[in-house]
Amino acid sequence: MHFSDERAFSRWFIIISSLVIIVLVLWNTSIFFEQIKQNERAKMEIWVGAFSEMSKTDVNEPISPLIIPIINTNRTTPMIIYNVKEDTYDSKNIPRKKIETREEIERLVEDFKTQNTPIKATDKGEVLQIVYYGNSSILNKLKYFPLVVLLIISLFVVIVYYFYATSKSSEQNKLWAGMAKETAHQIGTPLSSLVGWAQILKEEGTNPSYLKEIEKDIDRLQVITERFSKIGSMPKLEKTDIVKATRDSYEYLKARSSNLIEFSLDLPKEETFVLLNEQLYSWTIENLVSNAIDAMRGKGKLKIEMLRSEKWVRILVSDTGKGIPSNKFHKIFVPGNTSKKRGWGLGLSLAKRIVEQYHNGKIKVLKSELGKGTVFEIKLKRV
Repeated sequence: MHFSDERAFSRWFIIISSLVIIVLVLWNTSIFFEQIKQNERAKMEIWVGAFSEMSKTDVNEPISPLIIPIINTNRTTPMIIYNVKEDTYDSKNIPRKKIETREEIERLVEDFKTQNTPIKATDKGEVLQIVYYGNSSILNKLKYFPLVVLLIISLFVVIVYYFYATSKSSEQNKLWAGMAKETAHQIGTPLSSLVGWAQILKEEGTNPSYLKEIEKDIDRLQVITERFSKIGSMPKLEKTDIVKATRDSYEYLKARSSNLIEFSLDLPKEETFVLLNEQLYSWTIENLVSNAIDAMRGKGKLKIEMLRSEKWVRILVSDTGKGIPSNKFHKIFVPGNTSKKRGWGLGLSLAKRIVEQYHNGKIKVLKSELGKGTVFEIKLKRV
């Protein structure tokens, strides 16, 4: 499984787990809410019954000692009592400023009706009062409880995911840096031997043209070794003419590529300076060109051009290859993501690291059409 697949699996696992937790919380909160609401309904029915009995009691008759405590204990449920015969309203547990006019009372009644079914107080089948009541303060607070829980869960998931992503990224970076430095160390030993053998061949009068090619390859191996040794550490950037650096990389690649690749170069004539590590920049261009040649299956047109603005230099590498689906524009820069049967899928990932982390630039797929080709863009700040 590629690193990108592992991250995708972990990401979906966290998302699905979070959704399950959220559903369980909402479900249990809903059950809890309904239970409290039913309990309040039962209390309200008892209260209405007690209020009805007290209303029917004659002024001169003593009130049952059981009624008064029931009436007085309900201090949380807001209610409006409509007296049917008198066509008047009474209220309980509602601030007076909210019901100063009959219109305000009737609006509140309509609101209460949406919250709970009114309870009717009857006597011998005749409706004497209708009690409209709203949710208590506890129920109203409970409405926002799921939102608080969701916020806490979301925050927890974000923290866990961020910790996992950063630790995984740090672990992978250390792994790649260690592998790169070890590769540089391993190449260094036979490279030193090759330098010695080249010197011996020169002293023995070997054909100079052969020695020249050998020395070119030795120089190339030295450049590669130095590149790998710099992975994991911040490289030194120097003020460099990027036009010349791009032309040098282009000429090297063109000389060592198939004649079936039609190269073209479009660069400004004037010098253009950026802060650059020339070796790592050359490596980036090579990775993009190599990726383009693979996309064209060794045959097609490849163009490198440079565009300038007041603040930026844009280097475009275009090919006539198979193209990239738009949903994979970002995925191709993920370590381990490759469509090749052989390869580790590190080329474009390294290119992104070199451009964005080391040079504070930008690299992206500018555009791509399936079956027509792709254009990569590198942006670097001018100095």
